[in-house]
Amino acid sequence: MSDAARRAATPKGTASNPPKAPKRRRNRGYAGSGRDAWLLVLPALIPVAAFSVYPLVQGILLGFTDAEAGLNKVVTFNGIDNYTQLLGNELFWNSFRIGLIWAFGVTILQFLASLGLALLLNLDLKLRWLARTLALVPWAMPPVIIAIMWRLMLNPTYGPINGAMKAVGLPGDINWLGDFSTALPAVIVVGVWAGMPQTTITLLAGLQNVSADLHEAAAIDGANTWQRFWHITLPALRPVIVAITTLDLIWNFNSFALVYVLTAGGPGGQTMLPMLFAYNEAFRYGNFGYAAAMGNVMVVVIAAFLFFYLRSQARSRLS
Repeated sequence: MSDAARRAATPKGTASNPPKAPKRRRNRGYAGSGRDAWLLVLPALIPVAAFSVYPLVQGILLGFTDAEAGLNKVVTFNGIDNYTQLLGNELFWNSFRIGLIWAFGVTILQFLASLGLALLLNLDLKLRWLARTLALVPWAMPPVIIAIMWRLMLNPTYGPINGAMKAVGLPGDINWLGDFSTALPAVIVVGVWAGMPQTTITLLAGLQNVSADLHEAAAIDGANTWQRFWHITLPALRPVIVAITTLDLIWNFNSFALVYVLTAGGPGGQTMLPMLFAYNEAFRYGNFGYAAAMGNVMVVVIAAFLFFYLRSQARSRLS
């Protein structure tokens, strides 16, 4: 058979005459995807860089200068002189100790109270929607308003708390915010009340993700309420608990407005948190460089909290 006849007898598309593969169109979208993503994120990054990153960098640099209040003051670099002076400042380290007591005390009590409230709000009770709404009331109030309200309630002369204690036969003349022994505990109680809503809502959201089938199976096997809570609910809530308590600890350590309006650091420095101490050093005494050095120390502490938080989050994702 001739070559011409063989080609005519072979169907189109067989191995001897394979069809041409279609040409792939080059997708040019991938090339510009990274640039387009940056353009989309840029409007959000500009305010963050302008109002968060830039002031933070400026504050860190300011901590290595002798900046003071006043016109035409020459600012010079003084190295670690501010930090050397800070090491011997017992008042600052005392405020740091008070700040840690405040932060851990508020965070722990806040978590325990919020967990109990979240467990209660998770039950199928009547008017549950109303209770959940009322639990959010402190969250909707500015810290300054909360502090003014609690100052009125804790007033030693006409405050309703002392009035209620007097009505049941207890001492009704306690100066809650003015006495050395009661000022810090009273402020901690106010901090717990003010910070409960966000912790409660976060834990409540975590509780609603716990499988009810696990509780039913455990109940059938004879586990009581406490055993089900300890072996099912708490392990399921662990990532949420780690996240919210770490964030609460950072927020509480950074507290300023609530304590400033309540006591302004008094009496006798018993509620002088590090933020208040640095504020007074900067805006009452005009030592901006020295106050910035205090802020840098607090940034290191907060960065340590963030490190443990991010590490725990990474571990929870891997597990």
